Amino acid sequence: MKKVAMIGSIHEDGWKILEEENCEVFEINDFSKKNLIEQLGDVDGIALRTAQLDEEILRKCPKLKIVARHGVGYDSVDLNYLNQNKQALAVTGTSNAVSVAEHVMTMFLCLAKQIYKSDNFVRSGKFTKKNELPNFFELYKKNILILGFGRIGQALAHRCLGFEANIYVCDPFVDQATIESKNCRKIGFDEGLSIADFISIHMPLNNETNKLISKDQFLLMKKECILVNTARGGIIDEEALVWALKNNKIYGAGLDVFETEPPSTNNPLLELDNVLLTPHNAALTLECRKRMAVETCQNILYYLNDHAKLNKNNIVNRKELNL
Repeated sequence: MKKVAMIGSIHEDGWKILEEENCEVFEINDFSKKNLIEQLGDVDGIALRTAQLDEEILRKCPKLKIVARHGVGYDSVDLNYLNQNKQALAVTGTSNAVSVAEHVMTMFLCLAKQIYKSDNFVRSGKFTKKNELPNFFELYKKNILILGFGRIGQALAHRCLGFEANIYVCDPFVDQATIESKNCRKIGFDEGLSIADFISIHMPLNNETNKLISKDQFLLMKKECILVNTARGGIIDEEALVWALKNNKIYGAGLDVFETEPPSTNNPLLELDNVLLTPHNAALTLECRKRMAVETCQNILYYLNDHAKLNKNNIVNRKELNL
């Protein structure tokens, strides 16, 4: 019997998949290093929400064969250690594109249309003073820059095309023909920043992308630009973002992710009215939570028992595992 740990709660639809195959499944909600080391010593697989799995913890898991992220980011896992020990790292590559893309569109529209300020005008008795609202904008014919063109970036592009926007893509790992096949245009990083009316980030956090957008990049952007990040917080230098928002170097920003999560109560972003903040829940619609739970558990089950059914594109380190 295979033993699988759920680090954090997932939808019951995922549990059913493993239990129907007679796996022993248990949930861990104390994410302290001490508890994880105590609980994970004899597991074959781990389904992971948001806890950190560093080398110190993984070294105490001699039977471990796969860590399956409930999501697509994996900066919380020591991938180098997994590679060295031929242990798989999986993500839910097909589950969350729609939910995240819709979240980005919501932020684009709320910020561009000044929805929350308009709502406040009505509630505070300022209905007849609507001319005092700041200028607000359409997406129609605007330039939208997508940084990273995986499944989420492509899902966003598809939705933006419905607004008859011009879609530009910056992704060094995707060729021009693929981008053009999606009715988008490939563009360089600096040039894209300079022409964009809307920017959305869809790339992993690593040494190359850490603080990719900082003060120099904000100086390239239009003052009417709206920047949205639903990927990882560290990709944007938050100190530089606060500077750009306070000094009207850009029009607004939408953040679902932060350099430190949760953000501290004295984070200056919380005091600004031209930034829209959500608690890293872009992928947590009910429909998406069900899909991610199922895909997470399928990744574990198929990797342990039936590689023929495994979606190998979900295995981050498939090359290291010769899959």
